[in-house]
Amino acid sequence: MKPRLRFDPAAAVAHLRASDETLAALIDRVGPFIPELKPAASLFAALLRSIVYQQLHGKAAATIHGRVLVVLDQHGGPTPEAATRATDAALRGAGLSGNKLRAIRDLAARCLDGTVPSLQVAHRLGDEELVARLTEVRGIGPWTVHMLLIFYLGRPDVMPTGDFAIRLGFKQLYRKRKDPTPDAILKHTRRWQPYRSVASWYLWRSLDLD
Repeated sequence: MKPRLRFDPAAAVAHLRASDETLAALIDRVGPFIPELKPAASLFAALLRSIVYQQLHGKAAATIHGRVLVVLDQHGGPTPEAATRATDAALRGAGLSGNKLRAIRDLAARCLDGTVPSLQVAHRLGDEELVARLTEVRGIGPWTVHMLLIFYLGRPDVMPTGDFAIRLGFKQLYRKRKDPTPDAILKHTRRWQPYRSVASWYLWRSLDLD
């Protein structure tokens, strides 16, 4: 399924400009909001990729992910059913650590028992419910789900306070002497609702500026 935003980008940027002068100045410096949605055939496929990429550099992670997909293709493709049929030896041979193998096994089981919904159902569920359900999977925390909500599902109002770059960008933008706490960020960013995903995008981009 081709990903699409669940909101009007122009309306989101206009709202953010009107709600926060400091953020408005950053928007002027960064320029237009350019969505970066990633395609995924299913939540299983998206979360599988997230698990493989954890704590690895991009090139190494991409290589292992590609090898895992080759293993799953031998059993029908990147599906939970294929993951249950693939042997431990084959998946470990693709480069998975023991912890990641167990996480993928748990992901497959949670998909098959309905804890992890289909992509179609996920689009009908709220952000909080998806965070609650998906973090039941071994190795999946709130940060991973927040990234999925923003970059795969196109949700407008996600504030990933667990992201180091978000905290750094916020600290620099608002000239905080101390590292801001998640609660402090959430309090300030209430004014950005319901478009905190877009504001987060600008905070990430702020770290690329001179």
